[in-house]
Amino acid sequence: MAVTESVAGDTPGRARAVHEGILRRQSARESSARTYARALPVVPVRARGLTVEGADGRRYLDCLSGAGALALGHNHPVVLEAIRAVLDSGAPLSVLDLATPVKDAFVTELFRTLPPGLADRARVQFCGPAGTDAVEAALTLARAATGRTGMLAFTGAYHGMTTGALAVSGGAPDVQVARLPYPQDYRCPFGVGGPRGAELAARWTESLLDDPKSGVPLPAGMIVEPVQGEGGVIPAPDDWLRRMRQLTADRSIPLIADEIQTGVGRTGSFWAVGHSGITPDVMVLSKAIGGSLPLAVIVYRDDLDVWQPGAHAGTFRGNQLAMAAGTATLAYVRENGLADRAAALGARMLSRLQDLARDFPCVGDVRGRGLMIGLELVDPGAGGTAPGSETVPGCAIAPGSGSAPGSAPGSGTVLGSASAPGERVAAPTGRAPTHAPHPVAAPAGLEPTRTPHPAAPRLAAAVQRECLQRGLIVELGGRHAAVVRLLPPLTITDEQATAVLDRLADAVAAAARRHESHGPHHQGRHGPAERAG
Repeated sequence: MAVTESVAGDTPGRARAVHEGILRRQSARESSARTYARALPVVPVRARGLTVEGADGRRYLDCLSGAGALALGHNHPVVLEAIRAVLDSGAPLSVLDLATPVKDAFVTELFRTLPPGLADRARVQFCGPAGTDAVEAALTLARAATGRTGMLAFTGAYHGMTTGALAVSGGAPDVQVARLPYPQDYRCPFGVGGPRGAELAARWTESLLDDPKSGVPLPAGMIVEPVQGEGGVIPAPDDWLRRMRQLTADRSIPLIADEIQTGVGRTGSFWAVGHSGITPDVMVLSKAIGGSLPLAVIVYRDDLDVWQPGAHAGTFRGNQLAMAAGTATLAYVRENGLADRAAALGARMLSRLQDLARDFPCVGDVRGRGLMIGLELVDPGAGGTAPGSETVPGCAIAPGSGSAPGSAPGSGTVLGSASAPGERVAAPTGRAPTHAPHPVAAPAGLEPTRTPHPAAPRLAAAVQRECLQRGLIVELGGRHAAVVRLLPPLTITDEQATAVLDRLADAVAAAARRHESHGPHHQGRHGPAERAG
């Protein structure tokens, strides 16, 4: 408090010196493992909702939101009230796994939100306070319940930083699981995208499971993100996710849904599996469920509850403040329809970003679901575009406006999203149609194969810097750290959303001009991978 008060009363020069001194000491004393602090040299001292104030007196619109942990933004009144009530009550703050009124209220509210078919037969396991520990618990539970050891996971996945969670993530250093293709449009692993690409991905999975010579024995479980976040904001097609549910159910393979980042209304449904209507066997939950404080649980079918006492434990699994804050957050999102609000506002934001992609060829793809949005930056000068398309070399602004060459006419709506009549929204998987890469020869019976432009991680980093200069905090993600990500709080207003998009558009324009003037064709295929914890 003394620091924030002194900054508030400081002259601009003194505030700047305090800001720089803190950053300098952090750089000298903290681990090289720090991530966000490298790209975002901000020293937050106050925050409310979407707004963060730094020690230097600058104000920012925060579209990082604690890597998606702040469903209600910073210091929401209902969260602060819940925390104060526990502090003022004299209740213990840490209770291991003992029963308390605070925990009972949290579990009751959590179960009220669960998908149909799970809430009435669910069990909950409180884990260590980080999401990665909940992933570890889910994997251990599936192995214990089935007596099997192998796991199925997907390319591009991110599930955490501990050993088991890393093993099922896309950047695993050692292969301990069977890796399956995750369907996507822009960089479809089969080169076709859309429903056909998703069908091929599903067929590959089915063949792997049923081929006695596939080298993959019946696994203990399958873990999947309904929307890949760190993988580049890639929504799973609903039909494909239903297919995964059916494939696993038919073979008695527990399906684990990782909702750590997608949960609590983020994607336009309270839980992202709600878009497809599936009921997973296990749900991994963290981030927003703690109302900005550390909390992680798994929720699973009661017939999987084969734990022995102490089989998965942790000292800080009884964090009463986090449970109180989480109860308040879950209830507020549910009672105020913030999931529906995220769906409608997210669709409008995607529509505006679609226009941005039409004006700037270096925005290769716009995609997302609800208020989980990503823009992939590319180098259009290093690859082809649709025949007849007219683009300026590099990242310059495309001449004119209107529909992007090669984009599908009459694009559909974001699945599960609401929109105003006549409003343009994204394509069926939550992807806004942008510049279509050139078609090349394709196997008979398949749609034309598409070749996306190379990822432009340095350009994405430049956009992030330009955003920060304009008072906008955004995250980078994706396979090559070339996706600019927006994770605003669900409480963001229409006016704030407009301000975010204005600053982002201005940042893209500035980065594109600078990138063009310095030569656009020297992009590295890999940038610094910044990953959420």
